[in-house]
Amino acid sequence: MSQEKSSSILTSDSYGTMKREYPKHPLVGVGGVVIHRHRVLLIRRGSEPLKGEWSIPGGLLELGEKLTEGVRRELKEETGLEVEPLEIILPFDRIVREGSRVKYHYVIVDYLCRRKRGRLRPASDVVDACWVRREDLPQYHLAPMATAVIQRAFEMKKRRR
Repeated sequence: MSQEKSSSILTSDSYGTMKREYPKHPLVGVGGVVIHRHRVLLIRRGSEPLKGEWSIPGGLLELGEKLTEGVRRELKEETGLEVEPLEIILPFDRIVREGSRVKYHYVIVDYLCRRKRGRLRPASDVVDACWVRREDLPQYHLAPMATAVIQRAFEMKKRRR
């Protein structure tokens, strides 16, 4: 994740200032589900939203960046790993409301990725990262959608062999 990611304000040439919290329109996020040696890569977030929670690595797409470029950049920044995005797992909305207002609204596109190289080391706004066996996922208390995306990724990976 880039430096501005830990802030609640992002800048964009075509829209002026975009806020993460209480945005005027949805923000596009990308994620990478990396399965290596029958384990999935999880990260623990160091900032909102989902601060302190385990999740799929990823972040916001930058202006002018292709989805697959964003996945590569985010995973390198957050985990130190170089990955190859293989195919889209599932696009979905993450909307968090506070009363009648929308506090966060992301459209997220998660990719199944292949680990190419690099050593796992949490960085950016990630405070921890680890490889987790499929059967151990419940111990990490993932959001239901993250669990569904990871389960689908395991099935996709099995079909790709």
